[in-house]
Amino acid sequence: MMDLHAFCYFLSGIIFSGLAHGLDITSTGPRSIEKASGDSVTLDCDFTLAPEDSGHLDIEWSLMASDNQNLDKVIILFSGGRVYEDYYPAIKGRMHFSSLDPKDGNASVNLTRLEVSDTGTYQCKVKKAPGIGSRKIFLSVMVRPSRPRCIKEGQAQEGKDLVLRCLSAEGTHPLQYTWERTSDGKLLPTNAVLDSVSGIMTIRNASASASGTYRCTAKNRVGADECVLHLRITPSPNVAGIIAGAVIGVLLSLILIAIILFCCCRARNRKKYEKEIAYEIREDVPPPRSRVSVTRSLTSGASQRSSLGSMCPSSLQEYVPKPQYDQVPTEDHDRPPPAPKTTGPNLSRMGAVAVMIPAQTRDGSIV
Repeated sequence: MMDLHAFCYFLSGIIFSGLAHGLDITSTGPRSIEKASGDSVTLDCDFTLAPEDSGHLDIEWSLMASDNQNLDKVIILFSGGRVYEDYYPAIKGRMHFSSLDPKDGNASVNLTRLEVSDTGTYQCKVKKAPGIGSRKIFLSVMVRPSRPRCIKEGQAQEGKDLVLRCLSAEGTHPLQYTWERTSDGKLLPTNAVLDSVSGIMTIRNASASASGTYRCTAKNRVGADECVLHLRITPSPNVAGIIAGAVIGVLLSLILIAIILFCCCRARNRKKYEKEIAYEIREDVPPPRSRVSVTRSLTSGASQRSSLGSMCPSSLQEYVPKPQYDQVPTEDHDRPPPAPKTTGPNLSRMGAVAVMIPAQTRDGSIV
């Protein structure tokens, strides 16, 4: 259904065309163009004039609004022999007339460094009183696919399911992915399942014949790119042998740990037994006397016996030997036994002989 703006424009074109039939848009190029971002495009708008078109020539390019609530945006204008380009900042400096003098019948423009935001309907309007003509072109700016990544998921072993994934990070949808084999006959495995929308190819129950080089291509309406993957299917390992080896390894480890624990316990028990034997020896056997204390006790006993043998009974009764303090016993068993009381009867039983000792004065003379 035609909107109100288009209907009014269509009606005005009929009115003006009824007044003058001289001005005519002669371009036959496509009315819809698809381009990739970053590219350049030429929007065709050729025209012819008639002798009755004697007014001033005006050429206007505008970006039409997507709805009736907004106004069309003038981009570039040729009027009075001059070019005006300061109307639309988003495209300023990127749109230029293809001809240096548009009066020669070429009102086409070039739009460079395309952006996705440039997508829209562009209108070329040529006026030279009393003639008027216009042409619309729809421009679609798309992003070409970026270089995809080829990824292998799963174990590349015989009998396993393998997934080959292809994905582009950028690109205007819809994107289409295709997988092909570039080696060994260039035929995909018979058990391969391809999804062209997601870029996933699944190889079920892979075999050695699936090994080779694969290429994935990602494309849309404005461009394409590709990646390569080298696939090598290896034989499946001997699972039973691996399990048996693992069990044997665990058993050997347990045996080794048991031997180490047994040796440690035995060494600890032996050390404990030796300590108990050492304690028993220390408690049962008293330590030996020192050589110095034995010598002193023997000498002291002999000197006492000789002295007792030369003393008289009368003086011996009053004589009481003083304890010796020249030696401090280190232990109780090193202390000498107390000397018996040296009385007369005791000395007689000991074999002492009474001897008369003359009396002496203090200065040592004999009385």
